[in-house]
Amino acid sequence: MLAEFVKEKRKEVGLTQEEFADRVGVALTVIRKIEQGKTNLNLDKVNLVLAMFGHELTPTKITNS
Repeated sequence: MLAEFVKEKRKEVGLTQEEFADRVGVALTVIRKIEQGKTNLNLDKVNLVLAMFGHELTPTKITNS
């Protein structure tokens, strides 16, 4: 899950939410919304956050199992 991934990675590098937001260049509320699992997020902002860890969200085709 995105929320858990971001929170875990942020803590691994030893940053508070505020420090991480400053480093990424987004508002603190963006980090809080991501870590709280909110669903109304700006994809560009999410990708800025994920880029800090060498990741990004991309479209993935859904296949029926």
